[in-house]
Amino acid sequence: MAAQAAAAAQAAAAQAAQAEAAESWYLALLGFAEHFRTSSPPKIRLCVHCLQAVFPFKPPQRIEARTHLQLGSVLYHHTKNSEQARSHLEKAWLISQQIPQFEDVKFEAASLLSELYCQESPERARSGTACGRQLHQAVTAGSFARRDCSFQNSVDAAKPLLRKAIQISQQTPYWHCRLLFQLAQLHTLEKDLVSACDLLGVGAEYARVVGSEYTRALFLLSKGMLLLMERKLQEVHPLLTLCGQIVENWQGNPIQKESLRVFFLVLQVTHYLDAGQVKSVKPCLKQLQQCIQTISTLHDDEILPSNPADLFHWLPKEHMCVLVYLVTVMHSMQAGYLEKAQKYTDKALMQLEKLKMLDCSPILSSFQVILLEHIIMCRLVTGHKATALQEISQVCQLCQQSPRLFSNHAAQLHTLLGLYCVSVNCMDNAEAQFTTALRLTNHQELWAFIVTNLASVYIREGNRHQEVLYSLLERINPDHSFPVSSHCLRAAAFYVRGLFSFFQGRYNEAKRFLRETLKMSNAEDLNRLTACSLVLLGHIFYVLGNHRESNNMVVPAMQLASKIPDMSVQLWSSALLRDLNKACGNAIDAHEAAQMHQNFSQQLLQDHIEACSLPEHNLITWTDGPPPVQFQAQNGPNTSLASLL
Repeated sequence: MAAQAAAAAQAAAAQAAQAEAAESWYLALLGFAEHFRTSSPPKIRLCVHCLQAVFPFKPPQRIEARTHLQLGSVLYHHTKNSEQARSHLEKAWLISQQIPQFEDVKFEAASLLSELYCQESPERARSGTACGRQLHQAVTAGSFARRDCSFQNSVDAAKPLLRKAIQISQQTPYWHCRLLFQLAQLHTLEKDLVSACDLLGVGAEYARVVGSEYTRALFLLSKGMLLLMERKLQEVHPLLTLCGQIVENWQGNPIQKESLRVFFLVLQVTHYLDAGQVKSVKPCLKQLQQCIQTISTLHDDEILPSNPADLFHWLPKEHMCVLVYLVTVMHSMQAGYLEKAQKYTDKALMQLEKLKMLDCSPILSSFQVILLEHIIMCRLVTGHKATALQEISQVCQLCQQSPRLFSNHAAQLHTLLGLYCVSVNCMDNAEAQFTTALRLTNHQELWAFIVTNLASVYIREGNRHQEVLYSLLERINPDHSFPVSSHCLRAAAFYVRGLFSFFQGRYNEAKRFLRETLKMSNAEDLNRLTACSLVLLGHIFYVLGNHRESNNMVVPAMQLASKIPDMSVQLWSSALLRDLNKACGNAIDAHEAAQMHQNFSQQLLQDHIEACSLPEHNLITWTDGPPPVQFQAQNGPNTSLASLL
């Protein structure tokens, strides 16, 4: 007995010594690997060698699985060797399923492996700690990446993996929520928003059951965002009401609470802006701006939440600041406060440049492109076409670096080129750009915006496109079934109908349409539409010989256009004021208006010549495929300036 006990003790001591030795060599290799990974610059090859050196020691399953996960993660994030990364992650997933109480390795392997399955060459679709961030990125971009066969095959491999991981993770709240977010994001990328909403609903109920009102709100807000994309407004309104109650009642980390409020208010503001309700959105926008100021004064709390289901956050604080700048720019653009839009664009772009030095998150490029899209429209209105064209070229360059970004913004890019073509009187090119944009979009509001502008091109072209024009006008008829709910776009459609009636010489009909535009634009402070409607009404009254009424329209149009400032309306208004004062015998006022008209004409002409002389002007001929990489210099402007003079 004593001999057996001694033998057993000796064997136990030997095993303990062996385990201690195994732990020491493993920790040494792990330490070296981490040292090489975090070196500046990182020495990834040496890091990989250290991790691979673990396997010849035939380590226990736990060490083997974790090492496969570490190798897969390093290869995925730091190299292009996706095949080896995939092999290691698959081994980590398979081995970890055989080990009890090994959830972190098991579910991180599943999460990372599904990411790898869905990667798109040359750009990878990364997932963050909370899919709320990813989903918001998709929405901000406005649309989603097109799928090719290889992407679809990868998605088909990722879905069952995530479903299985979700099924076996119900006792691990953090991973269960994270995997639900990730699968919802996958369905969103496939444009299967119904399945994505269902998963987010499941996540919200699970979060409620495990006592995480914070993550429940994240799931519900993400679902609300997708419902807004689907235009399911009857479902959105009660959902946002519930979200508002949850956010206000939740007592927890101040930064997390304020980030939920930002998410909630961003959805409200963008909902109003999509509906073209620029005046109605002001209280929500003010709350949002105050909320982001509160967040900027709060210090990050390093204390982790007690509930593991709360270990998420929507966006980093710095990203939220840029997002609030962005929605402020969107509001200023729609309202016609273009100097304010310029001010906030400059702030946002400066912040983005700082962030991009340290952060390669794709959402930052999406923010940058959307900011540029809005400021380009501002430049075209304020008479800075050359600058606008250079910024369009900048958007092209950003899209060249990211296939997904290009597929999300191709229609907007061609729309901007169409607007530029109109501003330099290249109407054939404008038609081609707008037609290309229509072919590339299935977004209803963008479609209506493009059709409205294309109709105005055909109206200016006279009788060349009568049948097509009548067809377009019928499809955006504001008196009947207008295709979108946007107040702003419906008001613009009335203006286009008024413009068409004016060119047809049907002045009473034109006045009816323009008065409807004025009523709608005044209701929501749509300053640019108001100015355009006033000056066109003034022109109609001038043609009809009613000089007093014409003056009553043109003078406020000029004042409002100067405030925006809208160079084209100022040019038009000054020409009418010159002619009105001549007709009324007011020689001094007529001379002053003529001088203003001459100044505006010279500014626009100089900018026109500069823009048409830029090599980027050749972009107006691009209507197919990815944006061109290089531009050949122009010999000089070859477009008519008659519309400017």
